[in-house]
Amino acid sequence: MSKKIIKKRHKHASAPSPALDKKSLLAFLGTRGGMATKREIVAAFGIKGEDRRILNSLLRELDGSGELSMKKRRDVSAAGAPPKSGIFQAVEIDEHGDLWAKQIGEDGPIGEKYLVQTSSRSAGGGAVGINERFVGIAQKSDNAEDGQFVIKVIKRLGVEVSKIFGVLHIETGQEVGRIIPADRKTKFEIMVMPQHLGKAKNGDLVSLRLLPNRGQGIRKGEIIDVLGNVADPKSASILAIAAHNIPIGFSTAEEKEAEAALTCSLEYRKDLREIPFVTIDPEDARDHDDAVYARPSANGGHIIMVAIADVAHYVRPNTALDNGARMRGNSVYFPDRVVPMLPFRLSADLCSLGENEVRPCLAVEIRVDKHGTLQGFEFCRGLMKSVASLSYHDAQSAIDGKLTKQTAPILENVLKPLWAAYEALKIERASRIPLEIESNERKIVLGENGKVESITTKERFDAHKLIEEFMILANVCAATAIENKHKPLIFRVHDRPSETKIAALGDFLATLNIKWTKGEVATPKRFNRILEIAKEGENFQTINEMVLRSQAQAIYDVNNIGHFGLQLHKYAHFTSPIRRYADLTVHRTLIDVLELGGNNYESQAPAKTELQNIAREISDLERRAMAAERDATDRYLAAYLSDRVGAIFEGRITSVTNFGVFVRLDETMGDGLVPVSHLGDEYFFLDEGAATLIGQYSGDRWQLGMRVQVRLLEATPISGGLMFDMVSDPKKGPAPKGRMKTGRDFRRGPSSFPKGVRRGKRR
Repeated sequence: MSKKIIKKRHKHASAPSPALDKKSLLAFLGTRGGMATKREIVAAFGIKGEDRRILNSLLRELDGSGELSMKKRRDVSAAGAPPKSGIFQAVEIDEHGDLWAKQIGEDGPIGEKYLVQTSSRSAGGGAVGINERFVGIAQKSDNAEDGQFVIKVIKRLGVEVSKIFGVLHIETGQEVGRIIPADRKTKFEIMVMPQHLGKAKNGDLVSLRLLPNRGQGIRKGEIIDVLGNVADPKSASILAIAAHNIPIGFSTAEEKEAEAALTCSLEYRKDLREIPFVTIDPEDARDHDDAVYARPSANGGHIIMVAIADVAHYVRPNTALDNGARMRGNSVYFPDRVVPMLPFRLSADLCSLGENEVRPCLAVEIRVDKHGTLQGFEFCRGLMKSVASLSYHDAQSAIDGKLTKQTAPILENVLKPLWAAYEALKIERASRIPLEIESNERKIVLGENGKVESITTKERFDAHKLIEEFMILANVCAATAIENKHKPLIFRVHDRPSETKIAALGDFLATLNIKWTKGEVATPKRFNRILEIAKEGENFQTINEMVLRSQAQAIYDVNNIGHFGLQLHKYAHFTSPIRRYADLTVHRTLIDVLELGGNNYESQAPAKTELQNIAREISDLERRAMAAERDATDRYLAAYLSDRVGAIFEGRITSVTNFGVFVRLDETMGDGLVPVSHLGDEYFFLDEGAATLIGQYSGDRWQLGMRVQVRLLEATPISGGLMFDMVSDPKKGPAPKGRMKTGRDFRRGPSSFPKGVRRGKRR
């Protein structure tokens, strides 16, 4: 047996091995996708004994020249190859919609950019977004250009704050600058040394990165970019756009495709130009997605037509325009501007249903009975021409008898039939019982100089509700048409409230002696009944807001769970393809399944897996847009109030925390904090169920929904923050049981006093 073993060993030892030199080693790494372990190299080249020293020497030489890199002493990578695994940060979405990431080093993202594998970009329940970090592994992909790598997302880690935005202050005669952060959550100032100032000047809005911090001293940063100047009235929007990574502008390829777009002919389209469609939009509308028309039907019901801009005609899949629109997800609206999803050549011209302009559209003719119940529908692609572009105010005024040269000619044959159909839809809506939460939106009015002239509540007319009901109906038809063909689509879904939120709402309502039976199924009808009970009481606004907070957030998904708030089983966004990518995907699927594309039409509808990726991405992008719009509005509001510091305002408490209460002003609907130190000269205990701060000794109470007067202490335009001092007296009540006897108990540490206790002092 020993001889056989020796013979086998001899045979194995005599097998030829590749020559070990620089060229062959790099070639071997190429066959392995640029990565290998030292053990794999040893096995491949048959290295043993003294040859190991030759290998180590060669690896050190190539590492020093940058032709490969040694990671963790055992992993060898060719130049440009990512590590086998590690932490990466998404840094860019290119014009093709591809996501790119960099490896994370000690000071942030470093080295080459790597393509993120498309099928893994939605790991962990949502799409990986710009600046988000994740655990990833490198894989060679047949689809990657030049045989390069893609990074597969294993686990999302969340967004790392890689940039800080703020205002640069440089004192006269000083060279060192300091940054006042724009984010209210960033509590510290940042020092900028002269060598890190770049071209920034005093008062500039800047973005910067934090430098490595050793020790407990003041943080230091390096200015990356100058965004504008704090004196610019538009700085609120500029900061919101930068801080939320809202893409602005369009690539050269997008602009070229938009400029090359041409209007279309009647080929495979229905001629709708003689139908007197109208558009009804806000006064400051930048685009017109939808037009409406109605007429009575023979059976006492109504024929309703909704025509939507045919964006799919101009924006084809996998073009620069399509990839850019998907990257943005939606248009973003600020008081002074709109950041559009599509170039202006399309969004404000060819795709906008302007007055007396012939435009391609995707239209649906809907039949409802006299009770507004859907009887049937039919989609078509057509050419239409709007006879009037009206504002909500214009349309409502005409119905109310105040006619203009524009509305007088269309009152009888256009506007009155629209309102008659709306009256029928109101009957259907009442039988469906959707959630009826009041929403008071702020309207910021800017002057010619860009500064805020006034802040009001947006008026809401029947004209608004008419368009809403027509659009809801068209969206239902779109979802139904596609689902009837058993094809996947992106639904707009709204889940029922969670049990935790319902329990919290029930506890709060109990403090107001409003009954909420635990265990009973939560339905819009139950919520509406609570709101109706509270309608005439002093707590209505608070209850309305608490009901709103208890609701889940609507999202996009390919799995249809229905829309809880609207009480609809099938619902999809179809009516705004100029400003929402979700609607464009629904248009493409409709054209596919209903064969509305003509004889030479090629399928444009994505597969279900890709639709799910899109749904997750655009849900995240929608939240990003909402946050940016909210931040800009808060900054404009703070700027408006900045010259009224010291003034007293009426308001009500909208949130109660262990560090103070938030008050919303009646005049501007601005929210600001009254710190607990401005509430009373004692400790306060937070009763979470009652949403109340209770004084330790006095029993004084500051309760959610309480009407108060506050004095404005600070209004900070750069962050949008408001801070108040409490002027009103608290409500009286019994002191909480088990209260602390002395301040000494507090000094013993957190374990010696109730959770949520904070000291307050009235000033």
